[in-house]
Amino acid sequence: MTARLIRNAYEAALAMTAVLLCWGITLWLEGAAGLHTDVLVLAVALTLPLARSQRTADTRRRLTALVLLPVTAGASIFLGRLLASHYTLGAAVFTSGMALAIWIRRYGPAATKAGTLLALPLVALLVVPGPALPPNAQSGLVTWGWAALVGALACGGVWLVQVLGDRFAPRHWRAEPDPEKPPRRSRLHPRPSTRMALQMALGIAAAFILGRLFFDDHWPWVVLTAYVAASGNRGRTDVLRKGVERLAGATVGTLLAAGIALAGVTGDTAVALMFAVLTVALWLRPLNYAYWAAGMTCALSLLLGYFGQDALSLLPTRLEGIAAGAVLSVAAAWWLLPVPRARRRQPVLGTTSPVS
Repeated sequence: MTARLIRNAYEAALAMTAVLLCWGITLWLEGAAGLHTDVLVLAVALTLPLARSQRTADTRRRLTALVLLPVTAGASIFLGRLLASHYTLGAAVFTSGMALAIWIRRYGPAATKAGTLLALPLVALLVVPGPALPPNAQSGLVTWGWAALVGALACGGVWLVQVLGDRFAPRHWRAEPDPEKPPRRSRLHPRPSTRMALQMALGIAAAFILGRLFFDDHWPWVVLTAYVAASGNRGRTDVLRKGVERLAGATVGTLLAAGIALAGVTGDTAVALMFAVLTVALWLRPLNYAYWAAGMTCALSLLLGYFGQDALSLLPTRLEGIAAGAVLSVAAAWWLLPVPRARRRQPVLGTTSPVS
């Protein structure tokens, strides 16, 4: 366990170094170009999951990410505007994009990795989308061009930090590129990728509807949980476990955020504490997903407080949204073309997700 915790600390240090590097460069750009603070949120939201998904990537995969991620990051800004002005149409496009990112796994490892890059900006869009910001923070939001540049910075920062880190780290800590294995044929009809895509589409579509009806501008909390619980679907039990762990972690994170809010932590101190919380959550994440859920809930609460929202009063609403999203995702996985539990022995369709 001690060796594992040390290795986890190394991986967390690499990820947070890449995050802070990209955040620092973006902070300079924000001041130099007069950008809005949400560009910093985008930098962190893209770099953090990318650091995990690219950990065992070879040069070809990293170059592919360097091309695809800026394009999808720029496109996600248009989707964010669409959600703000035409919610129903934007929700349909978002749901289709998420389902497509899973469905294309049938075409092998390369398509699976492309699907991951497609999903990352969509997930980042849920962290702090324009409609969830206070009215005085909705003007001057990041444009598609700057979003594309941030996507390129995230790719470059992750690549630089991981290559340099592994060069000087002990040999047994270094990550080896994943071997390219041909996809294994499944006897299931429809295919597992189709089943998971339909489940994801149903869960997210229901989350958009329920989120708008009962959570107003805080619908992203429901949608994000519906995605997280269903991503990397390895069967009904797996989705149920992740839903329970996310809810349990979010409850702990809610209590932690409430204590921080009562202590009156604001401004730059809140930002520093947010990075500290994320670092600890990354360190403990391999042990249990609940640690990551707790850290993310606390960090997002600090972020919203930084943007001017009353994070303390919104904590119960956030918890309700997380519970609703988890229930929707579990229901879709259990009753719509469930993936048999035996799929656990066949992780050939890229069933893991860097943001799950």
